[in-house]
Amino acid sequence: MESIELLISTLSGWVWGPPMLALLVGTGLYLTVILRGMQFRALPHALRLIWLKEHATEGDISHFAALTTALAATVGIGNIVGVATAITLGGPGAVFWMWMTGLVGMATKYSEAVLAVKYREKGEHGMRGGPMYYLAKGAGLPKLGWLFALFTTLATFGIGNMTQANAVASIFQSTFNIEPWITGTVLMLLTGLVILGGIKSIGRFTSLLVPFMIVAYLGAALVVLALNAGEIPHALYLIFYHAFNPAAATGGFTGSVVASSMRYGIARGVFSNESGLGSAPIAAAAARTKDPVKQALVSMTQTFIDTLVVCTMTSLVILTAPAWLQGVSAGELTSASFNDTLGHAGVVIIAVATALFAYSTLIGWNYYGEKAIEYLFGPRAINPYRVVFVCVVVVGAMMKLEFVWNFSDLMNGMMAIPNIIGLLLLSQVVKTETTRYFKW
Repeated sequence: MESIELLISTLSGWVWGPPMLALLVGTGLYLTVILRGMQFRALPHALRLIWLKEHATEGDISHFAALTTALAATVGIGNIVGVATAITLGGPGAVFWMWMTGLVGMATKYSEAVLAVKYREKGEHGMRGGPMYYLAKGAGLPKLGWLFALFTTLATFGIGNMTQANAVASIFQSTFNIEPWITGTVLMLLTGLVILGGIKSIGRFTSLLVPFMIVAYLGAALVVLALNAGEIPHALYLIFYHAFNPAAATGGFTGSVVASSMRYGIARGVFSNESGLGSAPIAAAAARTKDPVKQALVSMTQTFIDTLVVCTMTSLVILTAPAWLQGVSAGELTSASFNDTLGHAGVVIIAVATALFAYSTLIGWNYYGEKAIEYLFGPRAINPYRVVFVCVVVVGAMMKLEFVWNFSDLMNGMMAIPNIIGLLLLSQVVKTETTRYFKW
């Protein structure tokens, strides 16, 4: 087992080296340029489209349900533990680089969704779309599409399953003294109840859960920041200053160099918002819409909400509290920061938020895995996949955290490679669709 863990760790470090980070950010920058900064100019319009209901069109769920399904998968422990990990390993400057991944990632997420809707097809279990389809049908690279579907299937057991279950089990054990196997079993049963109904059931569920959990978490964070308002300017100074200057060791903080800030900020930013991974367009393809650009604009707001709103609130809570300088582990840092201001109530809030965020991610990523497994082996493989998926929840709850994260990072990187190739090859298709819609 130790040799497997070492292999996974080594491969993960290689995949997420400077070339991958440069490829992801560079692709986002390139798309931003050819789309003329569309994500900045069109954001207000995109936010209005979230509530649009299109009838008598192909698709399984509304724009809003497609967005909340994608948000269910992305707003997870990356927004709580991932942000804390970035600050612990990369210093306050890592937050700046998370923001950068969010800003350029909006163009990436938009482009993915345009292609997903344009090249989707109707299947036995509803609409089917995503990178595997636009790689095969748009770019003429069916083998890369097959590889993407394979890596996505594997990734669902990492980022979409074991990391989420592990985080909930850990925080419930430390907060409520609940054994990990009990947490894992309950999560397994609750996940199975929702996913058996397919995308329509998932869409209805996430449309209720996701807005509630995000608003509740942001409300709690705003209370903390209101009580620590005097520390916010200094926190913002730390973010911008240490994005370009090393963060010296202070108290329990071991210090970091600029390269670490960039690496962990970008890596955790991508883990959180998933721009470039190719996961969210699978949900976008299920939307009821006549125009690929409309759903793409709605999908773009997912990265804005996830990284530029939720992750920002978490980072400010951490940096306005002293815990990040006191040697607190990344897994407990957000909880400790809320505790500094709200007492034990803050710890309970983070425990509940972690459970809700993780549970929603399990639901969203299960759908991604279903579509990937359907592409690989046909509709008959969906039900066996669901059984395996829910069983792995218990396994993840009891595994070592480091192995789970390394496996997740590795599979995320392997998904991103074929997806980025497809985005670059089909970038002019995205530009053409965008020009048609906005009539530039």
